[in-house]
Amino acid sequence: MDQETIQGKEKKIEKTFPMGYNEYKEFEGKKYTGMKVGGSHRWYYDRGEWNEKKITPDKWEFAYAVNKRRAWLAPEGSGVPAGTEYHWYILAHQNVKKIDANNYTTSMIGLKYKLAHKRAEKEKWNTSDISQKKRLIQILEELIDQLKGEMVETARQNSKLEYHKHLIY
Repeated sequence: MDQETIQGKEKKIEKTFPMGYNEYKEFEGKKYTGMKVGGSHRWYYDRGEWNEKKITPDKWEFAYAVNKRRAWLAPEGSGVPAGTEYHWYILAHQNVKKIDANNYTTSMIGLKYKLAHKRAEKEKWNTSDISQKKRLIQILEELIDQLKGEMVETARQNSKLEYHKHLIY
């Protein structure tokens, strides 16, 4: 289902569906392939296994492995070929609440950044390990700058609030 055609009296109108995965798109002046910015997926994760080990009082390392499935079928002919691989870096808030001795609710909200991909027909990743690390450093530095900016704005808002409280009381 790539195109839909509507026939009129003398005119033929074509509505073309979104660009293919490998077609170039542009975002903030840079070309890229893949899903169009603004697109979304919904996944169902099978029963996965989360293993974690305490490293310091406030630091844990974890490993998680699971198969995931689309919530709805992919359009025929869309997406990358089977065998394509990705390297993502995930930054997330994990909120956990203990229910009883053995059960917790947990949710994660965050961001994931693509550091690299390996096409199904290729033997190598699209970028070197060093380039991936440089990209990760850039991501983390941008996040630090953003957080510092948010702290300044919060402090500014709090000082305005304190000033207004002083005027009221």
